[in-house]
Amino acid sequence: MHATIVSTGSYLPEIEVSNDVLRAKFHAQSPEFVDKMEASTGIRSRWHAPADWAASDLALRAAQQALQRAGKSAEDIDLIILGTDSPDYITPATSVVLQAKLGAKNAGTFDVACACASFPTAMSNAAGLMATNPALKTVLVVAVYQMHKLAAANDPMVFFYGDGAGAAVLERSDEQGFIAAAFQADGTYAGNWLIQAGGTVEPATEAAVREGRTAVKMIERYPPEINNEGWPRLVRRVAENGGFAVSDIDFLIFTQVRKPTIELVMQSLALPMHKTHMIMEQWGYTGSACIPMALDDALQQKKIKPGDLVVMIGSGVGYNQAASAFRMPTEEKRLFGD
Repeated sequence: MHATIVSTGSYLPEIEVSNDVLRAKFHAQSPEFVDKMEASTGIRSRWHAPADWAASDLALRAAQQALQRAGKSAEDIDLIILGTDSPDYITPATSVVLQAKLGAKNAGTFDVACACASFPTAMSNAAGLMATNPALKTVLVVAVYQMHKLAAANDPMVFFYGDGAGAAVLERSDEQGFIAAAFQADGTYAGNWLIQAGGTVEPATEAAVREGRTAVKMIERYPPEINNEGWPRLVRRVAENGGFAVSDIDFLIFTQVRKPTIELVMQSLALPMHKTHMIMEQWGYTGSACIPMALDDALQQKKIKPGDLVVMIGSGVGYNQAASAFRMPTEEKRLFGD
């Protein structure tokens, strides 16, 4: 038996924070920063949830949409896997909070916390568990991002942080859905972009809060080759693992952080740009959630067709990178409509 995607969902909150808003906010502090970042990334806007929302509130709405499209109730879910690096709490898991808010009383849960590689990692985990556990018939995979709440208000890097959530419902099928996964990481970059205090290395203290170590912060930029060279290498690795050629790929979805990086990688793979999709220009960098949000948007725009081979490439701080390859179902009206 195979895990197959039968529906997706996403949620973008309603408070827009345009680049013009950030230009006004950071003009005195760093007058050219927003212009430089816009040119470098392609990001023109991002969207934030209300101040009293938590990550689980965003995840809830994406999950509800995916379930509605799948024709499923919350009680039908056997397992919830949630990916994020902006959780409600350090502990308990945000997936448990989501389970209660959703009313998924029959579901077990766990979190995946490898930043923006979380969704392809979670999808591959779901597929493996479903292949070996007949009792797991319906699995909900959700990824959510709300990093702007964990950043200092005066940190210009809030340029990147857009809120959002995406979800997918997986079911068991005799038609192959999940094909292969691949992973790579390099923990020597763990200190480049992080929240320094609040964990066991440095528990939160008044001094840590006062000095900004409980806020997310970029300490040192990543070298561009991490994604420029790492993404093509990962695509080729998942293709080898899955027994298909790179040229067989019908659609690729990458972490939505820099438009020029995606263009460079597609060129490196000798694949045309119509085989990928980008959402960061209008929605900002939605981190852990960007891949399922882009997947859902591409499906709604009918860029992905029945039977397409879709590869998702996630890249997150740490750094972690993960790939997951799925064959889309050939006849699935819940996913593709009539």
